[in-house]
Amino acid sequence: MGKMLKKETRAYRQLLLKLRERITDDIKHISEDALKKSQREAAGDISGYTLHMADLATDAYDREFSLNLASCDRDVLLQINDALKRIDDGGYGVCAQCKKPISRIRLKALPFACFCLKCQKTQEKPRRG
Repeated sequence: MGKMLKKETRAYRQLLLKLRERITDDIKHISEDALKKSQREAAGDISGYTLHMADLATDAYDREFSLNLASCDRDVLLQINDALKRIDDGGYGVCAQCKKPISRIRLKALPFACFCLKCQKTQEKPRRG
């Protein structure tokens, strides 16, 4: 497979930048929604419906879920920024562990991947415990 061509890295850079933009927007919307909901509840505005414990639990779950999503998005953002840095340093597309090229198929699916599939699997094993 050999070293990645400049033209290829440019295409991946564009892909990463688009992805970063989309995620940044998502985080903004998720955070704003969660904040608006909190402010409504704090102000006692329950939008004209009777407040039930189940509704409160659902709202709390929704907010928690949204904030968890935003947190996952932030992790992906960090990985995207790392990938962009690797493009600048010339290390993009090379596995951080075994130093072999990461397959183009994997990079197309996950442009911020820093491990080849084999090394990624060994990274995940200890966590399952």
